[in-house]
This record gives sequence, C-alpha cells and structure tokens, in this order.
Amino acid sequence: MFYYLFVLVIGAERLVELVVARRNAAWSLAQGGREFGRGHYPVMVSMHTLLLVSCVGEVWALHRPFIPWFGWPMVAIVALSTVVRWRCVATLGKRWNPRLIVIPGAPLVTGGIYKWIRHPNYTAVAAEVAALPLVHSAWVTALVFSAANAAVLNVRIRAENVALGYV
Repeated sequence: MFYYLFVLVIGAERLVELVVARRNAAWSLAQGGREFGRGHYPVMVSMHTLLLVSCVGEVWALHRPFIPWFGWPMVAIVALSTVVRWRCVATLGKRWNPRLIVIPGAPLVTGGIYKWIRHPNYTAVAAEVAALPLVHSAWVTALVFSAANAAVLNVRIRAENVALGYV
C-alpha cells in the first residue's frame, strides 16, 4: 500500500509541476519566447504518465515484492532526484518549463546547479525513471522506461541545443 501512495504522491507532484509550467510558459511567451521541439513534448508527458501507471501495474499484476535493502535506497534516489529537479526550477525561475521555450536575448543560465552539471534536470529525471519502479522491484518497467526516457532525452537535448544556438 505504501508504494501505491508513494507513486500517487509523485503523480501529484507532477501535476504541481504542470501548473508551474503552464504559468511559466505564459510568462515566457509574453516575453517574446519562441517554442522549439513542440512535437516531442506530448511524447514526454505521455511517457511520464505511462511510467506511473506501469509502476503500479507491474507491482500489482506480477506481485513484485518490496525488498527493503534495495527498495529504501531507491526511495532515497527518487527523493534526491525530486530535490534536484526543484533546484533546477528554483534556479531557472520563470524561465523553467518542460516545454522548450527560449526567450531571445536571455542569457544562458550557468549558475546554481547548472554550474556543475549541464543538464541537471535530465540527470535527475533519468535517475528517477530508473529508481521509482525499482522501489518495489518493478524491473521490467525500470528497463523499458529507462530506454524510452533515453530516446526521448536524445531528441530533447538535440532540440534544446539547436534552440539555444538559435538565440
């Protein structure tokens, strides 16, 4: 039962992110922002939604066990990745958005966590995508969605690099 609640909390946190993202997108567009890579955004949202469903589905259907010596460290990774992602949100401020909106003339953010890692949000998401299913031994979900996430991030990072080179 704990795991289902944990996944529900992660889902609720994602909804909060979408509210913040919608507000930030409106602000960025009002500042003359231009959106890039619009086609991959629905894929990202769908993948993250299906990840949550698959986590619950695999644990429920295949009776995956919670293995404390492995599950608790995975909970810690999920928690740490959430902290890192919200540090990214705080560092980027109104410019943070899962949509790829670039404001012409705005300087590239190189402070905060971005001082040490070029793509800290994507690093945190990759860790979370792998760890969340593994909290309760859903290894098929971890493998499938880690591969899907790698493919989506490959497209996303390429689009982001083009977008940032544009301005």
